[in-house]
Amino acid sequence: MTQSLVYAVDTGLGAAVAAWIAEDPDPVTRAELSDLLTRHGQGDPEATTALSDAFTGSLQFGTAGLRGRLGGGPNRMNRVVVIRAAAGLSAYLRDLLGEGFTVVIGYDARHGSQTFARDTASVVTGAGGTALLLDRATPTPVVAFALRHLRADAAVMVTASHNPPQDNGYKVYLGGRAVTDDGQGAQIVPPHDVAIAGRIAQVGPIDSVPMPGSGWRSLGEELIEDYIDRASHATGLRGPAPLRIVLTAMHGVGGRVCREALARAGFEDVVVVPEQFEPDPDFPTVAFPNPEEPGALALALALAREAEADLVIANDPDADRCSVAVPDERAAGGWRQLTGDEVGALLGQQAAELAAFAGTGVLANSVVSSRLLRRIAQAYGLGHRTTLTGFKWISRVPDLVYGYEEALGYCVDPAAVRDKDGISASVRLAVLASVLRQQGRSVTDLLDRLAREHGLYATSPLSVRVEDLSFISSAMSLLRTPQGAPRSLGGSPVAKVVDMLDGAPDGNGGRLPATDGLIFTTEANDRVVIRPSGTEPKLKCYCEVVVPVAVDEPVDVARRTASRRLEAIHADLRRLLGI
Repeated sequence: MTQSLVYAVDTGLGAAVAAWIAEDPDPVTRAELSDLLTRHGQGDPEATTALSDAFTGSLQFGTAGLRGRLGGGPNRMNRVVVIRAAAGLSAYLRDLLGEGFTVVIGYDARHGSQTFARDTASVVTGAGGTALLLDRATPTPVVAFALRHLRADAAVMVTASHNPPQDNGYKVYLGGRAVTDDGQGAQIVPPHDVAIAGRIAQVGPIDSVPMPGSGWRSLGEELIEDYIDRASHATGLRGPAPLRIVLTAMHGVGGRVCREALARAGFEDVVVVPEQFEPDPDFPTVAFPNPEEPGALALALALAREAEADLVIANDPDADRCSVAVPDERAAGGWRQLTGDEVGALLGQQAAELAAFAGTGVLANSVVSSRLLRRIAQAYGLGHRTTLTGFKWISRVPDLVYGYEEALGYCVDPAAVRDKDGISASVRLAVLASVLRQQGRSVTDLLDRLAREHGLYATSPLSVRVEDLSFISSAMSLLRTPQGAPRSLGGSPVAKVVDMLDGAPDGNGGRLPATDGLIFTTEANDRVVIRPSGTEPKLKCYCEVVVPVAVDEPVDVARRTASRRLEAIHADLRRLLGI
């Protein structure tokens, strides 16, 4: 051992790093940490900063599971952290159900995902459970489907969804015998997350965790076929008019499955974006692999114009989200990407018509999503529920037939997939566009019709990405004071303030669980919800304006009014937050 390494090990940080290296089963992260440790001992400030960040605190297991940057150390995603998480989950299931519990395990194509999934299968097997491991990189909704379809007790999906390429994550679902109420098959919520985190904290040294080299079962093509068959028939409708669809998988794992589901639903004229169709963990053509990000659909839109397509569909890398663009001569370039709330309303209208025919059902959306879905549900005599952010809450609403969140997430078949499902949503949107074409109408015509019936509900988020997380907590504290709270937004006085720490109304006579967020509603019925992001270093502001549409007035007039009001609200928020 060199003198500089000895010096580093003698410090508190160095000792922690050296202890981690001794336990780490991954040669890649061992080498990474050893190099940083040597440089730290030589006085390299960049190495010291990197080690301090990796070893200050640890990734916290919660309702979102785990998500973080890849690398060595307790505050990173790596094999040590994953093995401990799998051991804690297995201990929890064994305590709850005894030996013989069953866990479905899937993974996307990100760096490290397959290894993390295999480690999880090994740990589950060593703990006396039955591990069902997908034999290839798979979309997240397939794993959520497998949990209910196979009546397993839990599922793990290794994915960071649409995060940057240097990240990975670990989602946990409970079902089967572990959860038997309306949340069966959904992501974990309290108290399960706290109980699992407690068992993770009790895991001893990694070499004490039994990890056999075999013994788990492999899930392959038959499960994928079952999922595709369900997704392609979810509406009970077939596409009566042909469409040319441009599809992008955003370098993720949903391309083949989504294309096949569309084909079985009758949509065989699908043109894929070749540069983004095959999985690539580096996401080379996009700054962020998120269809919401500006420019993310540039290649798809260019191909749509060239191919004279009728519809653009984009899935995010794990295919649990879905974005849509439609031809619109009023938009720059002749195409318009719909907002998550617009797609939510379109699918909500479709779901409401189907549910009304059956005579029962509840529609739901998160508190940060548009209030239009409630109006649609009421028009069809259906129930509606407002939930906290996240499909772990939306998907466990009793009697749910459809739920959505503005961040491009749509739960269109909760009986099969109790999570957002970008592939099933893609099929439903294609069917909707096809039915409208047969009627001589378009998707934009239906949006206009909804505006005339219920008023124009226009939304536009404002996100503040930060380097210093203290900005978020300081901003939320300031907004809770009389001096820091807005007195008006978009030219209308603030009439009502709801602090979500006290529990916001759920629209059904109850209150939501406490969470960090604020709701400001103006006299004009415009609304802003401000909350910290649960997965990214962002402060998020969800802005919505409501503009009545006169009988003899073009909807475009209301849209221009809404756009001006939203711009004014954004300007007010920027001044308020000092950005």
